[in-house]
Amino acid sequence: MTAAVTTASATTTRGAGKTSRRRSAVWLGLTPFAIYVILFLAIPAVLAVGSGFFDSTGTFTFANFSAVTDPSFQADFLNTIVLSAVTAVIGAIVGAVICFALLGTKPDGFLRTVIDSASSVLAQFGGVMLAFAFIATIGAQGVITQLLVQWGLVKNVFNNFEGGTLLYQPWQGLVIPYLYFQIPLMVIVFMPAIAGLKATWGEANATLGGTRFTYWTRIAFPILTPAFFGSLILLFANSFSSYATAAALISQGGLTSLDIKTALVSETVVGKANQAGILALAMVVVMIIVMVAYSALERRASRWRR
Repeated sequence: MTAAVTTASATTTRGAGKTSRRRSAVWLGLTPFAIYVILFLAIPAVLAVGSGFFDSTGTFTFANFSAVTDPSFQADFLNTIVLSAVTAVIGAIVGAVICFALLGTKPDGFLRTVIDSASSVLAQFGGVMLAFAFIATIGAQGVITQLLVQWGLVKNVFNNFEGGTLLYQPWQGLVIPYLYFQIPLMVIVFMPAIAGLKATWGEANATLGGTRFTYWTRIAFPILTPAFFGSLILLFANSFSSYATAAALISQGGLTSLDIKTALVSETVVGKANQAGILALAMVVVMIIVMVAYSALERRASRWRR
């Protein structure tokens, strides 16, 4: 009896030792990523936001919070939210329709593989390259714009806006370029939820006398709702935090991210560089709220994928 207890104890000790070493190996593997996050994400974010609590002489102050009460900032902040909401809703709806259409294809088939690959690439395609592509396409001298001029339609389509074309408007002109990466992102994040619908649920519905309409309205849609709204929130955050494309197309403000750039580098607006930290803080607060909501919905949606 004693020998058996001793053997069991030794086995437990060895198992605990292996588990401890395995955990140490996991943490060691995460060290490079943790260093990257701290050096290139956490520290710059803290420095950027923290700068808003100091003046140009380095003295602690709350005076920079006056930027939040500036009507121009409030208008640009509203533009940023509207742009993010519009592109998120359109991108989520169109992306969800594409995902539904892909249900009829083979998971490892040619069409699904091509769309998945294209979505992965296009979701990351942004910045100056995307801005140039749309300037060359629907800009003032773009290919499509010139065709519309020749056909006599350009005045009705583009020139109703001050500045020549719709593309260069503070937020309306960014809807189309933003959708270029919002829709593929929706396909990437929502497709796993669609693919997670189990065939047995449909079979059970049919066995109990339910119709296809009943299946989608009482089973599929309720299950997919948390995943859909979680993806919608993620698209909102993606648009809200975008900068490079807007900076390349609209360099004179109109969005909060462009206001931050103006406060930092403008040669005409002097003495307001530290207000950029407060503007960044406002964006961080919105992002925190959005990501907390996304995490809650993602946890609820993950229950059905287990």
